[in-house]
Amino acid sequence: MSERIDLTALVQKLGPQFAEGVEERDAEATFVANHYEALRAHKVFSAQVPTDLGGGGVTHSQMCAFVRALAPYCSSTALALAMHQHLVAAAVFNYRNGKPGQKLLERVAGKEAILVSTGANDWLASSGACEKTEGGFQVNARKPFASGSPMGDVLVTSAPYKDPKEGWQVLHFPVPLKADGVSLAGDWQTLGMRATGSETVVLEGVFVPDEAVVLRRPRATYHPAFNVILTVAMPLILSAYLGVAESAVEIVMSQAAKRSDDPVAPYLLGELTNLLTTAQIATDSMVAITNDWNFAPTPETANAILVRKTIAAKAILDTVEKAMEAAGGSGFYSTTGLERLVRDAHGVQFHPLPEKRQQLFTGRLALGLDPISEEVVAKFRAAA
Repeated sequence: MSERIDLTALVQKLGPQFAEGVEERDAEATFVANHYEALRAHKVFSAQVPTDLGGGGVTHSQMCAFVRALAPYCSSTALALAMHQHLVAAAVFNYRNGKPGQKLLERVAGKEAILVSTGANDWLASSGACEKTEGGFQVNARKPFASGSPMGDVLVTSAPYKDPKEGWQVLHFPVPLKADGVSLAGDWQTLGMRATGSETVVLEGVFVPDEAVVLRRPRATYHPAFNVILTVAMPLILSAYLGVAESAVEIVMSQAAKRSDDPVAPYLLGELTNLLTTAQIATDSMVAITNDWNFAPTPETANAILVRKTIAAKAILDTVEKAMEAAGGSGFYSTTGLERLVRDAHGVQFHPLPEKRQQLFTGRLALGLDPISEEVVAKFRAAA
């Protein structure tokens, strides 16, 4: 039995340390390795694991608050941590509801193992190829946007497999990042979030034993597992971006007195406040829906999360852009830190689901249809 971790006190301790050198890491796209070491030393990676399994026992909402509070100090650290924590959160939900998850949680708690996700890019169809071999599968794939991969221990991923009897499936499985055939492409050169280490993970002839496959599902169709994943993941991820937007507004507000004689400034600051408040309300609502794992894993719950994700993401992007406008010419200089936050915020649009896909998902549910069009599935399978 482990003691609960005090995340509020910890962010006050680690945050200022993490803020040191943020400009240099951004300029050089240097992964936040030292931050990961500090988080590991304080057992943050296992913080959401229940105490009876050796973890810190903090709630999902507490972790969202920690990620949000960490982002103003180093947004890349906050986002990379959120990507690990959403996998832990999904495993906690499954464990609490009598489904597989305990084994992964015990591994995280026992070794403070760092999990790396590739789910957003894979979505329903997944990518790569599986071939059946004796005792398991041989996997070849390229998995981009794998945040935290330079120090990751376990890749939680999937790949498509054409079963001789059941047809196209997607297999979900963990892979040790030090396994034979696993490498990093070193390709994380991006507009923003440059220190997350979200490199492409390359799998070349990687062996995945049969017993490692934790889920088989029909390819390109919506599976109930996504009701859990989306519901726990989006509040954590959007909390990081909300922290970015809040930091941008803080920079502008701290300089507002210098523009008190500008007749337009009050309008800009008023609009800026409204935009940020919209982002806060939508993100807080996602956290409330997840309700510390006390939610019904249904398409309706996932849909409510996705709608709020779109609202929050749009408001976050509008907030940082308005912050740049409200700051005036000074915001264009990198020394203010504002332009880095604007770039970092733009990553929010690439997390599932993008706005138009969310609207399609939501609209189909409103009509009583499956969230994924049968025509799209049929076309995809025909092409495959």
